[in-house]
Amino acid sequence: MIIDGNHLIHRAYYAIQNPLKTSSGEQTNAIYGFASMLLNIIEVEKPDYIAMTFDEHAPTFRHEMHEDYKGTRQKAPDELYAQIPRIKEMVNAFKMPVYSKEGFEADDMLGTLAKEAAEEHGMEVYIVTGDMDAMQLITPDIRVAFPHKGYREPIIYDRQRVKEKYGIEPWQVVDYKAMMGDTSDNIKGVQGIGPKGALQLLNKYGTLDGIYEHIDEIKGPIHDKLVAGKEDAYFSQKMARIVTNVPNGFKKEDTDLTALDYLGLDRFFEEMEMKSLRGRLKKMTPDEKQQPETQMSLF
Repeated sequence: MIIDGNHLIHRAYYAIQNPLKTSSGEQTNAIYGFASMLLNIIEVEKPDYIAMTFDEHAPTFRHEMHEDYKGTRQKAPDELYAQIPRIKEMVNAFKMPVYSKEGFEADDMLGTLAKEAAEEHGMEVYIVTGDMDAMQLITPDIRVAFPHKGYREPIIYDRQRVKEKYGIEPWQVVDYKAMMGDTSDNIKGVQGIGPKGALQLLNKYGTLDGIYEHIDEIKGPIHDKLVAGKEDAYFSQKMARIVTNVPNGFKKEDTDLTALDYLGLDRFFEEMEMKSLRGRLKKMTPDEKQQPETQMSLF
C-alpha cells in the first residue's frame, strides 16, 4: 500500500470543518483527520507493507518545462499549512517509510515505487490517492484506491473499472489528458478538443501517435484543431505522463507493517491529546512488546 500523503492531508483538512484544538490552543483538525484515515487504511486493507510519499517544496522538472504548471490552483488555507509539519512528525514517529525526491512530484514517486514493488518484488500494489492521473499506472498487479467516507468504503480501480467509468484503458489516460488538457494542472491540451472528442479519437485510433498517423483520415474542424494543436498535444503528453524511474532507495523490509513503531505513534497521540486514536491504536498493535501504555496521563 503506497499512500499519497499530500492528497490525504487535504482530504483530512476539508473533511473536518469544525476546528479541533489541544488544551494549549494548537489546531489539530487536519492532523486528527489524517491520523484517523491512516488507521482506517491499515484496518480496512490490512496491508503487509506500507509506505508514503510527499511532494518536495522545490520546483519539479514540470515547472522547468512550463513555469505556469499548476499556476491556476488556489492556495490552501494557512491553517492547513500550519499542521503539515506535525503530520510529518507523526509519520516519522510511526517510522513509516516516506519517499520523495527534489525535482519530482509525489505522483512520480508513487509510480516508481508501484512499478518496482510489482515488477521486482512480485507484490500486489494498491496506490491510495484521489488523483485521476494515477489511473495510468494500473496494471494487473497495480490498483488505485480512492479514499471515500474516511476510507471505510474505498473505491478500488482496476482496468475494468477504469474502462467502465471513463471508456478508456489505463494506458490511454496520458493521451486522453494530452488532448483535452487539465485546467487544475494548467496543462493546455488541444484547443477545442474536449472529453467526448478525445474519447472518440482514442477509441478509434488507440493512442496519440495513432491519431496523428491517421490525421489525413480525420475530416472537418477536428482535423484542423488537431493539426493546429499537435505541438501542444505532445507537450501536454510529456507533462501528464508519470515518471516511473525516480531514484528512491526502496527496501521492501523497511515497509513491513509489523516493523513500524506503534509505541512512537501512541506517544504522538498522547502529546496531541487524541484519546480516541490511542484506544484504536492499542487494538491494532500487532506486537505485544510495543503495546501502548495503558495510562493516559493527559486525560
